Amino acid sequence: MGYTYPPAAPTISGDNVTISRFLQNPALIARRLRTLLEQRYIADALLRGRFQVIGGAVAYETGETIFSGENPKAIRPGMEYPLVNPATGAASLAKTVKWGQDALVTDEAVKRQGMDPVNRALTKLANQNVKYVDSVALAAIASAVTATAAAPAAASAMTAQQWITTVMLAKQNIVALNQGYDPNTVVLEDIPWGYAMAAFIAAGLTPRESADTALLTGEFPTILGMQWLATPNVPTAGVGMVVDSEQLGGMADEDLGGPGYVKVNGVGVETKTIRDDDNDQTKVRARRVTVPVVVEPAAGRKITGL
Repeated sequence: MGYTYPPAAPTISGDNVTISRFLQNPALIARRLRTLLEQRYIADALLRGRFQVIGGAVAYETGETIFSGENPKAIRPGMEYPLVNPATGAASLAKTVKWGQDALVTDEAVKRQGMDPVNRALTKLANQNVKYVDSVALAAIASAVTATAAAPAAASAMTAQQWITTVMLAKQNIVALNQGYDPNTVVLEDIPWGYAMAAFIAAGLTPRESADTALLTGEFPTILGMQWLATPNVPTAGVGMVVDSEQLGGMADEDLGGPGYVKVNGVGVETKTIRDDDNDQTKVRARRVTVPVVVEPAAGRKITGL
């Protein structure tokens, strides 16, 4: 028999049966959490690489140049090619951490309130996971990325032209390093993000000939060839970033497995439901075993003073 989420409004007894099936199926819990986690999981948007974790840690190199370090030589016929020893990046090791929480859903709550207590429990698990793991990842990025550029004014006072100039200069400073970086993402706090959107809309720089516009949908379009993301989890207020999310780094997720755990594809979270018949309740669990890894600190640039 198929399952449709969320359930329709059946009779009380039928609704209880449907909710019980939902809680007993970890795959359905994982699917529900995925829809919640994907909304604002900015760690995976900024650190798009994926690293293999063996034995609880991941080894990686940072700041490796794309050049050999020596110019090629003119070679006469029959001569040997000169041998070079390309430099490698600084070796680093990062240990994964298991971040997780449980939430309890009692039989009484399901009987009296239907699906609502399940939704609330899942939402709170997802929100807390996003908030904390994102804050850890953003702190790691902020610590690794040292290049900065000052905004010409506070976000509330910046014009569309100033936003364009500030972001483009940050982007071109990264490109000018000549290491193959191509910045594609701007990340701002929620309020500066809102000011930037308002400035672009007021200046008429967003698409107008379509119903799918920023003015109507509230979604930020791709501007200057970059995706603009908002987050409340930046480690330092008033600081945004321009990054090459393909080169900056990645999230190193460790798959611990274990009976009953189901992976939430795309965001690295694992879920599990545990029935407690002794106390007439079900425990819903969400965890992520991960560590953020920044391999190319030069692929990002901070914008301060926002």
